[in-house]
Amino acid sequence: MGVGQRVNADWASILMGIGFGLTVALQVETTSHSDWSGVYQDITSVSRLAALIGSYFSLVGLVFVARIPWIEKSVGHDRLIKWHRKLGPWSLYLIFFHVLLVGLGYAGGDHISTISELWRMTMKYPWMIPADFGFVMMILAGVTSYKKARAKMSYETWWTIHLYTYLAVALGFMHQVLTGPMFTGHPLNKYYWEGLYIAAAAVILLWRIVIPVARSLRHNLRVDQIVVEGPGVVSIVMRGRHLDRLHAQGGQFFSWRFITTGQWWMSHPYSLSAAPTEHFMRVTVKNLGDASGEINNMKIGTRVFFEGPYGTFVASKSVRGHIVLVGGGVGITPLRALLEEFDPSKEIDVLYRVGNEKDLVFRTELDALADWRGARVHYLVGSRKEHPMTAKYIRKFVPAFSEADVYICGPTGLVETVRKAARDVGIPKDRFHNEEFEFHTVE
Repeated sequence: MGVGQRVNADWASILMGIGFGLTVALQVETTSHSDWSGVYQDITSVSRLAALIGSYFSLVGLVFVARIPWIEKSVGHDRLIKWHRKLGPWSLYLIFFHVLLVGLGYAGGDHISTISELWRMTMKYPWMIPADFGFVMMILAGVTSYKKARAKMSYETWWTIHLYTYLAVALGFMHQVLTGPMFTGHPLNKYYWEGLYIAAAAVILLWRIVIPVARSLRHNLRVDQIVVEGPGVVSIVMRGRHLDRLHAQGGQFFSWRFITTGQWWMSHPYSLSAAPTEHFMRVTVKNLGDASGEINNMKIGTRVFFEGPYGTFVASKSVRGHIVLVGGGVGITPLRALLEEFDPSKEIDVLYRVGNEKDLVFRTELDALADWRGARVHYLVGSRKEHPMTAKYIRKFVPAFSEADVYICGPTGLVETVRKAARDVGIPKDRFHNEEFEFHTVE
C-alpha cells in the first residue's frame, strides 16, 4: 500500500472513530441520575446505548460496501467485505439486545410481562411497526450470511435478501428520531443523526447508482460474443467505447447487470478473464445452477450496465521478481488476465488445479501466453490428496516458493491451504494476494 493510500485509509479510520465517539456521546450527554437509579432504569439506558451503537455499525457496514473508490483502493475490496461481514453480526446483536432490554426495562416499571410490554410499545409509539419489519429483515440478512445457510441457496436469493438490508436500516430511522430521548428536545443531536443517515444514503446513491448508470451509458457496453470454453463454462465478450478510460486492470472485477429477461434486476460479480482493451472486456462464468446458467442464452447486442472496476488483485501489487499464480477451477479466470499484465522481467509459475481434465479452461490461451512470456504452467489434474498444495508439494514445482509473490484465486479451502503453505515458508502478508471465489457482498 502506497503512502497516499495509507493516508486515505487512516482518514477513513479516523472519521469512523470520531463518528463512534459522537454516537456514544449522544447517550452520555442526555442521561441523568434518574436514568441510572434502579435496575429497570439501568436496563432501559443500556438498551438505548445498544440501539445507538448497533444503528451506527449498520450504517458503517453499508458504507463499507458503497464502493467509494478512495476507500476501495486504500483498504482493498476483500478486506472491506471481511469488515462488513464482521461488523454486521454485531449490529444485529446490539439491536436485538435493544429490543429485548427495552422490553424488560419498561415491563418492570409497568409491572406487566415483557411480551405484553413489547406489544403495547408497538401499538403505542410512532413508526414502531416499520421498525419491527426492519428488524425482521436484518435477522433474515444475518441468518443467511452464515456459510452453511449461503451454501443452501442460490446467489440470486442471497443477493435479494441482502438488498433489503438498505430498507431495514431506513425503516428504523423515524422510530429513532421521534421516540429516542437523546433526540427529542435535543436538536443538535437530531441534526447529527440525520446527517449520518443522509451522508450514508448520498454515498450509496452516488457510487452504486448515479455514477455506474452514467458510466454505463457513456461507454455503451454490449454483448459481442458468447464463447463456450468447456462444460458449463462460457466467456462473455463485451464491446464498448473508450473502455481504456475505466483504467481497469486484469485481476479486477465488475458487478455486471445484463439488461435482458431474467437478468436485468440484479448484478453479478465476475472478474475479467482477459486484460481489457479500448473496445473489449471479457468475463468467464461457470454455470452454478442459478441465473448464471442463462447467460449462454443471451442475445448478441444485449446492453450491459456495470459497476467497477473493483479490487486490488492486480499485477502492480507485486514486489518480487518471481510470481506464483495459483488457480482452482474457474478461479483461473482473473489469473489468466493477470498473466498478460506483469512486467516482462518477472519470472512466473502458474499452478492450475482442477478435479478433471475436462474442467481445464483456457489451456490453449495459457500455453500461448506462457510461450510469449516465458512462464511455466503446471496443470494439476486430480484429487486434493494427489495435489495437497502444501509448502512441500508446491516446492516440487517452485523451489524458490519462499522468495515469490503469491496470487491465488479459488474456493476458500484452496485459498486457506495455500495461505498456510505461504506462512510455513515465511512469505509475509504483503506478498500474499488472494481473491476468494465465493459470494461477493454486492447488495
